[in-house]
Amino acid sequence: MKITRRLLAFLVLVPAPLALLSEAPAAKRAAAKGQTLVYVGTYTTKTSSKGIYVFGFDTLTGQPSAIEVAAATPNPSWVVVHPSGKFLYAANEAGKASAVSAFAVDRKSGKLTLLGQIPSLGEDPCYLSFDKTGKYVLVANYSSGTIAVFPILADGRLGEHTALAKDQGPTGPNKERQEAPHAHWIEATAHNQFVYVADLGLDRVLIFKFDATSGSLTPSEPLTAKAPPLNPLSATLHPGAGPRHAAFAPGGKFMYVLGELQSTVTVFANDAEGAYRIVQQISTLPKGFAGRNDAAEIAVHPNGKFLYASNRGHESIAIFAIDARNGTLTFVAHVLTGGKEPRNFAIDPSGQYLLAENQLSNNIVVFKIDPASGGLTPTGQVVEVPSPVDLAFWPSD
Repeated sequence: MKITRRLLAFLVLVPAPLALLSEAPAAKRAAAKGQTLVYVGTYTTKTSSKGIYVFGFDTLTGQPSAIEVAAATPNPSWVVVHPSGKFLYAANEAGKASAVSAFAVDRKSGKLTLLGQIPSLGEDPCYLSFDKTGKYVLVANYSSGTIAVFPILADGRLGEHTALAKDQGPTGPNKERQEAPHAHWIEATAHNQFVYVADLGLDRVLIFKFDATSGSLTPSEPLTAKAPPLNPLSATLHPGAGPRHAAFAPGGKFMYVLGELQSTVTVFANDAEGAYRIVQQISTLPKGFAGRNDAAEIAVHPNGKFLYASNRGHESIAIFAIDARNGTLTFVAHVLTGGKEPRNFAIDPSGQYLLAENQLSNNIVVFKIDPASGGLTPTGQVVEVPSPVDLAFWPSD
């Protein structure tokens, strides 16, 4: 496969001429200063994808290198690289046969070697993350509404689970998408004392107490509570919002929850230890837009000044400025992603570039980030890869 420059159609874009990039192996492009590796998770069912792909990326110039297959594996819909850089973990989305795969990373070649695979303890895992010690993998299983914790062994393999829980509570009003719990995102807090779970079916971000010594999870209270006052350690969204992913402001005082079903960002203020209140809800779409849309990804820029959210349908990245005092958002701009279904995007470790994955256009588009305005300008670089749905940068030094 090759990486090409394509003619792109954006809100603010000058078409770039077609040109071939160097086809040097990814690892050669990741050896010098400013070079890193990018791993791409894909869907392999009914596509030409082979599994997990890798390419080099120059954080100084925004130049990607040739893309290669890093490992053949079925439907690796979410991939994460361990903070040590030694291991990569993938969620293999396959219904009742779903699994989590552990790989060793060859830093010189970028290739992955399978260490082992274990059942995800649920159906269709869609999100993986690490606790802050790097000793555990946290798993959100979408279709079954379950979450699990697995210890990372010394050789990178995953051990017997230390926690397994099923999200519980009243479901949202959307009968098609909220007929049951659907865990869609899971992350540990900065101090590693709690684990947060965004459940699309329940319209809630559930909060579990986390013991980093044993890897256990304890609900902050019985999960059948129906009203926020009865459950100070959870965040309840407007009915039908469908929380998909969440992001935190630096310091953790504010939490931003992306509502997939209503294309919104809900801003929560953390007034006390784990106690949240809504301070704002804002649309990710332009006024008057009436087409189909599913919000997909959300991220806060490393400088804490800007927030980005992707729209599948409007095919854009929505940009917001963050008020450091109260956490509220002010709309800045919409930038079209140059493709269809921007399911995922990620900001490179230097904070200078945003890479947007267009699942149905089979490409990843590179944008330059304006540090003053948060604006995005396409660089003209496009990485071609079948059905990209997640990407993970090599950990920054």
